[in-house]
Amino acid sequence: MKIALIQSDLYWEDASANRKNFESKINQIDLKVNLIVLPEMFSTGFTMNASEVAETMQGETVLWMQSLAKQKQVAIVGSLIIAEEAKYYNRMLFVFPNGAIRHYDKRHLFTLAGEDKSYTAGTEKVIVEYLDWKICLQICYDLRFPVFARNTENYDLLLYVANWPKVRTNAWDALLKARAIENMSYVVAVNRVGLDANEYEHIGHSQVIDFLGNPVLNPREKEGVFIVEVDKKPMLETRNKLDFLSDRDQFEIRI
Repeated sequence: MKIALIQSDLYWEDASANRKNFESKINQIDLKVNLIVLPEMFSTGFTMNASEVAETMQGETVLWMQSLAKQKQVAIVGSLIIAEEAKYYNRMLFVFPNGAIRHYDKRHLFTLAGEDKSYTAGTEKVIVEYLDWKICLQICYDLRFPVFARNTENYDLLLYVANWPKVRTNAWDALLKARAIENMSYVVAVNRVGLDANEYEHIGHSQVIDFLGNPVLNPREKEGVFIVEVDKKPMLETRNKLDFLSDRDQFEIRI
C-alpha cells in the first residue's frame, strides 16, 4: 500500500483556508497512492473553541473529503471537530475512495490543555479494513496509553494523527517506536508543523516505522508530502516466525 503523509502548518480556526492548503498539496501528488493522511484537527488547529468552529457530518469539510476521495480514487484520513447531539468530538474520519466513512472519536482527551472540558471522549477502538489491511485509528494523546493500542485484533497498521508540540518530541519518537515493536505492526504517524495561536511550536517528526521498530520514513521536520510503500508480507512472515503476539497478556478495558 502506498501512503502519502502530509505534514503542514495550519491556519488557526480557518477551515476554508486549511481545505485550500491541503487540496493544493494533494493535487501536487503525481504518484498513485492508496491513502492520504492529514494531521489532527487539520481544518482548525488544536483549538478548545469547539462551539465556534465545529462542523457536522454533513458539513463542508466532510463533503470536501468525500469529494476529493472520489475524484482522486484514494482514501483520506484526518481528524476534525464534529458537533453531534449537543456534544463535540475530536473525530478521526477515514473516507474511502467511494465516499463511505468510518470514524473514530478520540478516546484519551488531553487534560493538560483542557480538551476534556470542551470535548466528549470516544468509547470504542476502531479498526478499519481497507485493501486487505486492518488499520487501527488513533489520535495524538492516545499514543501515551499502550493498553488501548494493544494489538489484540491482529491489525496490520497503527495510524496516528497529531498536534504534538516540539517540547515533547523525544516522547513522540520513543513512544511511536515502542508501539511498533510491542504490537509487531507498522506505525504511520502524521503531525503538524508551525506555531499555533497558543504559541506552541510544532516540528512535525511525521514518520513511518516497521513492525520491528526500523524506520521506513525517518522523522521529517519541514512541510512536505512524504510517500512511502508498506508491504504486509514481510510483517506476516516475521509475526509467524517470532510469534510474540501469541504471548500477549489477556485483559479487559473498562471505559
